[in-house]
Amino acid sequence: MRITQKGQVTIPEEIREKYGFLPYTNVDFVEEKGKVYITVSNKKNRGKAIVAHMRGTANVRISTDEILELTRGKKE
Repeated sequence: MRITQKGQVTIPEEIREKYGFLPYTNVDFVEEKGKVYITVSNKKNRGKAIVAHMRGTANVRISTDEILELTRGKKE
């Protein structure tokens, strides 16, 4: 296997499937005793981190019907 000029390598399909390296999976590189390991990142992706941070912070309680009225206009 060869590293491209951009530093890219192709992970063989059987390794991707076995260890869950799906498209857009965030990974970490871990250096240990002169070797480098690739692992699935435990860090949340940016979108999930933002949603988790905002969860439970709303201070206005309105129903789904009221939200639909605000976004679509009142039904006549």
